[in-house]
Amino acid sequence: MSITIPAPADFHVHLRQGDISELIVPHVRKGGFDLVYVMPNLKPPITSTEQALQYKAELEKIDSNVEYLMTLYLSPEITPEEIRKASAAGIVGVKSYPRGVTTNSDGGIESYETYYPVFAAMEEVGMVLNLHGEVPSDPSSNIHVLNAEVQFIPHLFKIHQAFPRLRIVLEHATTRAAVEAVKKCGPTVGCTITAHHLALIVDDWAGQSWNFCKPVAKYPDDRQALQDVIKEGHPRFFLGSDSAPHPPEAKSTSTPTHACAAGVYTSPILLPFVAHLLESFDALNKLEGFVSTNGRSFYQRPYSSQKVGRDFVTIKKIAPRKVDELYTLGEQKLVPFWAGKEVSWEIEESA
Repeated sequence: MSITIPAPADFHVHLRQGDISELIVPHVRKGGFDLVYVMPNLKPPITSTEQALQYKAELEKIDSNVEYLMTLYLSPEITPEEIRKASAAGIVGVKSYPRGVTTNSDGGIESYETYYPVFAAMEEVGMVLNLHGEVPSDPSSNIHVLNAEVQFIPHLFKIHQAFPRLRIVLEHATTRAAVEAVKKCGPTVGCTITAHHLALIVDDWAGQSWNFCKPVAKYPDDRQALQDVIKEGHPRFFLGSDSAPHPPEAKSTSTPTHACAAGVYTSPILLPFVAHLLESFDALNKLEGFVSTNGRSFYQRPYSSQKVGRDFVTIKKIAPRKVDELYTLGEQKLVPFWAGKEVSWEIEESA
C-alpha cells in the first residue's frame, strides 16, 4: 500500500544555527517535507527583518530545495513599522513566547496588551501571530507545567476578540481544553499539533528525559482529544512538528542545578512517523489534510505557490523497521525521537 500526498508542509520547526544546522536542515527533506515554518528563538533571537533574511540565506545555503517561511520573535524591538517592513520582505509571522517557559525564551513577553499596536499592524498586512500557549509557572497561583496551557486560554480569547481578522495559530496544543478553545474561535484561529503529542502521555516523560518536551504531554484524555480532532478532519488543525533538536548530552543528563533539555527531534522521520501514528488510531485517511491541505489553506500557501521542492511525496507501507538511533555529522550528534522503536511506513524515493 502506498499514499501520495501533495507537498507536505511542517508549520513549526526549529533549525538552530551554526554547525548543528548542517546536520539538521537536510533532515527536513529526509523526513518528507519541502516547506517549513521556521522558529525565531535563536541566540540572540530573530527580532528584525535583516536578521530573518540573513538566517533564511544561511538555511538556503545548506539546502536550497526547501522553502523556509520566516518569523520574528515578539519582543520590545518589534514595532508596527518593523512589521510592515517584514511583511514587505516576505516574512510570514511573529512568534510569541511567554518568558522562560521553553528553550531560549528568556526574552519572552509578560503582557500582551503592550503589543496591541503590533498586532494591529499584523492584522493590517496579513501576518500570522503564533502563540506558545502557556503561561509561566507560578507556585503562588498553583500554575505549573500540567495546567499552564489551560491557564493561557483566556489570553487567546482576548487577543482574538480584540483582533478578529488577525490570523492566530495556537501552537503545539496538548489538551482537550485547547482543542475546544480553538474550535470556539472564528476562522482566523488555527492550531498546530505535533507528532510526538499524538504518541505521548505524562507517564511517558516522567523519569524519561528523551520524551521530555515543552509543553509537556498531558493525560490520556488530552491525547485522545488531539487524535479525535484529526479523525474529525477539522480544517483548522494541522501539523507543526515542533521538532526541537538538542545534543544527546543535553537531553540525557541533568544535574542538581540544571535540568535536561526540553524538546524532541522528529524531522528525519516525520512523515512516515505521522502516517504510522494516524494509522494506529484509524485516521490514515486524514493524513493529507493534516500534513498538507489544512495548514497550507490557513497560511495561504497553496501547492501552486510552491517555489521549490517536490510537488508530491509518496510513502509506502513496509514491514516494521527500527528508527535510526543516532545521526552524526563531524562532531555533531543527534538522537531522534522514537530511536530504536519501529515504524511501518517509509518514503518512496523518486526514480
